[in-house]
Amino acid sequence: MFIFLLLPVMGIAYIGWHVWTLVPLPAVWRVSIIMAGVLSFLMIFLNFRRAIDDMPLPLARLVYDIGNSSVFILLYLVVIFLVLDLGRLLHLVRPQWMHQNFPLTACIVIGMFALFLYGNVHYHHKVREELHLTTDKPLARPLRIVMLSDLHLGYHNPRKELARWVDLINAENPDVVLIAGDVIDMSMRPLVEENMAEEMRRLEAPVYACLGNHEYYSSEPLAEQFYRDARIQLLRDTCLVVGDLCIMGRDDRTNLRRRSVDELARMADHTKYTILLDHQPYHLEEAEQAGVDFQLSGHTHRGQVWPISWITDAVYECSFGAHQRGKTRYYISSGIGIWGGKFRIGTRSEYVVATLE
Repeated sequence: MFIFLLLPVMGIAYIGWHVWTLVPLPAVWRVSIIMAGVLSFLMIFLNFRRAIDDMPLPLARLVYDIGNSSVFILLYLVVIFLVLDLGRLLHLVRPQWMHQNFPLTACIVIGMFALFLYGNVHYHHKVREELHLTTDKPLARPLRIVMLSDLHLGYHNPRKELARWVDLINAENPDVVLIAGDVIDMSMRPLVEENMAEEMRRLEAPVYACLGNHEYYSSEPLAEQFYRDARIQLLRDTCLVVGDLCIMGRDDRTNLRRRSVDELARMADHTKYTILLDHQPYHLEEAEQAGVDFQLSGHTHRGQVWPISWITDAVYECSFGAHQRGKTRYYISSGIGIWGGKFRIGTRSEYVVATLE
């Protein structure tokens, strides 16, 4: 935990030093810029401590967006200054360029603005991913299944955004909708005040979901109540036969006493096409060993922005996209929503439209 607090502090100090030496403004303005950056970053702790729940909703949204966005801005400023310092060590960047340089300051400001404007626009573009699944098990007819994960409904993804997603899903005329956890972000307050459960009830197909880690962060009992109000069938360490499907929902990894995949699989009807919903894509071999036909997971967001995507690719066997082990198919979704700042850089927001035949 200490290292996760130390790294941002080191990053802020590193950026602050470069801003102080680079920006060609009077000292009072440079101090103001540095302090504004520090205060913006500190706002993220108001989010974690739920202090924003006591603020008026528009102000709470603003504090959430500023605090969480500052993390990504901090990351990219560190990357930029590291590249410049490396260039200086390699004698590709002249030392005097890093002092009181208006053209370089302007280039960084304009470049950062353009990058994050792109990231925000790209986030709002939802990619429709098609997936073709086949089975030897009997089906009355081909099935259309819409799959998604990581909605993160809350201060930054309000009801208006959810309404657009519901329209996208309904337009597919699915037989069933599957959600692999993290429907809720960090707080139940904006979902309740905006009555987002009512919006979810506009989905025209039956909806089945498992819990994610953020349902635990937001208060697990309240999250379960939201699922009921939204008419989402929560599968928590249980399975359910739905026509020609047997859908298994595993509790999130946060619950250390959850059932194993093998235990769930023993409860399942394997004459049906079996689908496992498991929010965090660890130990994918367990689904293969248990004879599961398909697993849907999320959680990774594929890092949300580059170069964090490199970290998720290294941590998980598959951090994004279609995957296969033996006869078991997988899809690890990068999520239709997102946590924190609404930016996608080098990753994408998506929903999956699967045809099973």
